Amino acid sequence: MRVIAIEEHWTTAGIDRALRAQPAGVRDESVALNDRGDIPERLLDIGEQRIAAMDAAGVDLQILSIAPPGTHGLPARQAIALSRDANDRASEAVERYPTRLRAMTTLPMSDPDAAVAELDRTASAPGHVGIMSYGRSGERSLDDPVYDELLAAAADLGRPVFLHPQIPPNPVREASYRGFDPSVDLALATFGWGWHIEAGLAALRLILRGTFDRHPKLQIVLGHWGEMLLFALDRIDSLSHVATDLDRRVAEYFRTNIHIATSGMLTPRLLRHALDFTSVDRILLSGDYPFHRLDAETVTEFLQTLPDPADQHKISYANAESLYGLGEAPAASGDRTTQPQEQS
Repeated sequence: MRVIAIEEHWTTAGIDRALRAQPAGVRDESVALNDRGDIPERLLDIGEQRIAAMDAAGVDLQILSIAPPGTHGLPARQAIALSRDANDRASEAVERYPTRLRAMTTLPMSDPDAAVAELDRTASAPGHVGIMSYGRSGERSLDDPVYDELLAAAADLGRPVFLHPQIPPNPVREASYRGFDPSVDLALATFGWGWHIEAGLAALRLILRGTFDRHPKLQIVLGHWGEMLLFALDRIDSLSHVATDLDRRVAEYFRTNIHIATSGMLTPRLLRHALDFTSVDRILLSGDYPFHRLDAETVTEFLQTLPDPADQHKISYANAESLYGLGEAPAASGDRTTQPQEQS
């Protein structure tokens, strides 16, 4: 069975250096999670090593996405240059491996106008099929009106926005996540809990802001089986009683504008629970490479918990093909080199 994995991380050495060079109190401490084992080497590679790992895992196609926190927390000028560089490198990788790779566009969200300009610049770039974003850039939430033009452009271009987790802001960390050993503090604020609350809250804010009423074609993707939202959706839907300016009930947007990705968590009980709140057409396979590693046997066993082969195919590849428009390999660009470049 064809396998498409949609949230497969990488980064550039330039982005990594810039993030680590930020002063204490500003620096995103979650970057330390990129240092485990062979993750640093794998994150910097979008060439032969990655293709070999895909072959070993039985993955036919990856959609590349810059690892958290991307360029979101960087000063505008730096974010613009590094986002542009990352997007060009991703295009080059897709040109080298047109049947194996696609990419989510990295945007300099610290400058909303520049983010729109970069999305426009990459609109016809080889293999750019979506956007990797976070719920906040600095102190500004994605639902802030300054990003409405960007979200409108994403909707018009048919570029789904992957809403990735990020570490809570420092005041929230001080209030709710500190008081333990530093490694426990960081884990609690990231993969242990905080990441998922931040991403889920960002999605709820988009709904409550009326984003999907203004831009009904806009599609977002939430990883980790919906970042906790599906598990509380019955309760969350009670917001509909006070958010009376919305066109629909809060829970209904999960069936029209929100897709759910597995993020390496191939657990049948999570699938069963998700299907209580959304349809099989809105569930996407993601490996969260290299932080998680898919393998063909595990993928097959997970998919076979669905009795209908057609549903297995939807999660394995067909939903991704439909959402990201993956029917054909991208045409090569005549003005862009197809040779690998040294990461800088």
